Amino acid sequence: MARGRRTNLASLAADVGDNSPVEQRRSAPDDMPGRTTPLSDLVANPRNPRDDLGDLEDLASIADMQLQPAVAVTRAAYLELYPDDTITAKYVVINGCRRLAAAHKYGRTDLAVVVNDEIARDRITLISASISENVDRQDFDVIEEAKAVEALVAECGRADEAANRLHRTEGWVSQRRALLTLAPELQTALRRGELAIREARSLARVPLEQQVVRWRAAQDKKDKKDKPEQGSGSDNARPPTRSRVIASALGEFESKPEVLADALRSYLGDTGVKKLVTLLS
Repeated sequence: MARGRRTNLASLAADVGDNSPVEQRRSAPDDMPGRTTPLSDLVANPRNPRDDLGDLEDLASIADMQLQPAVAVTRAAYLELYPDDTITAKYVVINGCRRLAAAHKYGRTDLAVVVNDEIARDRITLISASISENVDRQDFDVIEEAKAVEALVAECGRADEAANRLHRTEGWVSQRRALLTLAPELQTALRRGELAIREARSLARVPLEQQVVRWRAAQDKKDKKDKPEQGSGSDNARPPTRSRVIASALGEFESKPEVLADALRSYLGDTGVKKLVTLLS
């Protein structure tokens, strides 16, 4: 099976229909889907990079009209790549998993589908097609995107080849992969929109044990800067101070002593920490 070839996804999406050499080669004419395919014959890609398909309300109109067909591969073509996966349906939807989910949710019984087994000619092409559908969508979880990019790099064996497949720069691929080195708390904050990607990339360069403390310190600094604009004299409106951060770290000392150490190191610096150790000795 060919591996490592460049893939033009636009041409793959267009190379479908009655004259498709792929469908003629890998699907018998009487087994090819027509204009629509029963939902019972379709299953979503088990390796879809999206763990959460999000809110499907924007696709509610699919109950009456489907504007764009989904792209699928045959069960046989998919299992050639992933023989350990359990697939019982005739077709695996690669692009259009949200449309398939919406069809089920809003009572549709069939879906317009084009079958293109060329997308399943190798794992790299299949993963690339799955990622390309979701990249840059506002509702695509950035950590899921990073995991998908990491999976593509692992399959390609090289980051630059993954970048070529996605028509992205190596820097973009590197930045997405770096997000996976963030502490779990920061990955959660990133998913919730509480942490900007720009800040996340900067924190990813910090040792893991210092990331959360650095983030809290940056928030503390920002809150202090914004305080005059808020114009509130209430104690409850005060942003966290150094003493409050350290007090919080003290409260977690038994279970997470490293948090206190990181807080002290962040605020005191190496010289201050050494002085404190000397005094405590």
